[in-house]
Amino acid sequence: MCGIAGIISSNPSEEELLKMLEKQVHRGPDHTGSFNDKGYAAIGHNRLSIIDLSTAADEPFCDNSGRYYLTFNGEIYNYIELKEELKDYYDFRTSSDTEVLLASYIHWGKNCLEKFRGMFAFGIWDTEKKELFAARDRFGVKPFYYTVQDGSFYFSSEIKALQIVPGTSRPNEKVWANYFTYGSYGMPEKTFYENISQLPGGYFLKSSHGEFAVEKWYDFEAEIAKIPTGYSFEEAKKKYYDLLKESILLRFRADVPLGFNISGGIDSSLLLALVNLFGNNKKIRAYTFFTGDERYDELPWVEKMIATTDNPLTSIKFSSEDVEESSKFMSKAQDEPFGGIPTLAYSGIFKRAQKDGIKVLLDGQGMDEQWAGYDYYLENMDSGSTIQGTGSGSPFRKNVLAADFAALAEKPSYPKPFDNKLQNMQYRDLFFTKIPRALRFNDRLSMAYGIELREPFLDHKLVEFAFTMPSEFKIQNGAGKYMLREILKPLVPADISYAPKRALQTPQREWLANELIVFTEENLNKLKLSPVAAWFNFSEIEKEWKAYKNGDNESSFHIWQLINVALVFRE
Repeated sequence: MCGIAGIISSNPSEEELLKMLEKQVHRGPDHTGSFNDKGYAAIGHNRLSIIDLSTAADEPFCDNSGRYYLTFNGEIYNYIELKEELKDYYDFRTSSDTEVLLASYIHWGKNCLEKFRGMFAFGIWDTEKKELFAARDRFGVKPFYYTVQDGSFYFSSEIKALQIVPGTSRPNEKVWANYFTYGSYGMPEKTFYENISQLPGGYFLKSSHGEFAVEKWYDFEAEIAKIPTGYSFEEAKKKYYDLLKESILLRFRADVPLGFNISGGIDSSLLLALVNLFGNNKKIRAYTFFTGDERYDELPWVEKMIATTDNPLTSIKFSSEDVEESSKFMSKAQDEPFGGIPTLAYSGIFKRAQKDGIKVLLDGQGMDEQWAGYDYYLENMDSGSTIQGTGSGSPFRKNVLAADFAALAEKPSYPKPFDNKLQNMQYRDLFFTKIPRALRFNDRLSMAYGIELREPFLDHKLVEFAFTMPSEFKIQNGAGKYMLREILKPLVPADISYAPKRALQTPQREWLANELIVFTEENLNKLKLSPVAAWFNFSEIEKEWKAYKNGDNESSFHIWQLINVALVFRE
């Protein structure tokens, strides 16, 4: 994994580019490089070496002709197969997927994107046309941020790298108002900053001579329309299992040590089983976190599963004493609001893996959205809220906002391209809510520790096939992920494959009002002195906090939202 950056301008500043690269150096501590096409563009790269560790694969990477320069963040997992296709058209000088990506673009143009199985955000500068071609993977696993200031186009992997440019730090008040009112983290092209945008997943852009244009390249609806229908359950199960095997094997391609993250759920259980069935290292190390609170911890389930495979397991304890320091670090890493104390606890895995010399971790993200694992799928009710674990009441408290700020909020509206509610909810969660949010949290979290996170269950072939399956393959007898459970059943102890969904959590609601009461109150008080104090009605905040301490804590999300703002806007 890496960091990318660039400036397309009539007077690109090498000094500005180096400042951008320094801001995200944690993404690629192994090498920092730059290229300046004077009077047109400057592009740079922070490298985390994963495939072909030699300096020959350093970036920006230039093709054999000297015309194209590539800065690339991600992995093209099927690079070996693509290299075989291209061997008669391009003379390869490295064994990297980076060179395969560039050769693919030279040979196929923008159509190369459809060939890639992987996660990527990249920019290719054409020194002849004086044009930038940039693209982001189908689901937006890897980030691509940009801003246009005074006719210059800037792009980077992280928001903080763009904020060296004047005029990019002003908050997008509408996005913030929607966050408080509806729990929205923004639409695919938006960020929490007014003058910083993101290239949506599945889109590319071109920029040259002071102009740029954005275009969609991944048509999910068109792709799933190509998938044959009429599979029997057993036929579909076999087909999906074969796709799982292929996806896992592709993601074991690396020239550095790998590990994987595990919780006590179905998805992690499946990942554990498949890693040991298909992986070239049967004793790959597993990582999990726990808090010591049996109401939330999944460690007993994890240990039960691990006992069936004998993988080495590292368990990292996260306590309330870790929250203050960790929250400051994570807020700086995220640049935008993030998902509370569970995200902080999860970060401990990456901190430890870094210490252990692990550079790649596998994670089980993506199955709930494919196979209808969330409770609102089971009820077939679109509540409008995608915030989990908040009880029966609303997780939002609009009353804590000042009236003029609250008036900026507008309930997000998502496309509904399918003729049934279930698939429309899945589509929303894949492209607008759950997956984009989780991928953003996880990218910043993993890259803060210089670790590449791979999500084998988000392979587009897997997602597309699962999405097209009939609802009875997804939900049976009040349980989601039915086919997944049936695939898992012969691989794990009987009580694991049909265990109820348990989100990997922490005692956030209890800690905030008890062990972390001083931390919470300090951050609530900091809001009064923050540059966004005018957003809030502090008398209502005090009422809500008093009620929370007195036991109205079925949901802690509204309290965490306020802490989040204090962290983001701390002086």
